[in-house]
Amino acid sequence: MWYTPLGEPKRMITRNGAGAGDAAARMCRIPPGHPEGYLEGFANIYSEAALAIHTHTAGMPQPAEVTYPNAADGLKGVMFIDACLQSSKRDAAWVSLG
Repeated sequence: MWYTPLGEPKRMITRNGAGAGDAAARMCRIPPGHPEGYLEGFANIYSEAALAIHTHTAGMPQPAEVTYPNAADGLKGVMFIDACLQSSKRDAAWVSLG
């Protein structure tokens, strides 16, 4: 994916590429160059949720590295899509997510 932060040069973001953190490494199941698909995305969500459920039922604190989307993440995604549509209607004008 090409990403251009406001006022910065364009950069390419790749799955588990340069600059990716430990969470990205845990979520990537196959080597670079091979497409990770729809099913792997759900596998990540299910395995993370299962770990959170297991630790909770065992009375242990949830590990800090456990990550899965919640309602707030869903809202942010919808807000991003809405901003993209607004920007497109305004000839690629900057639209704030706030």
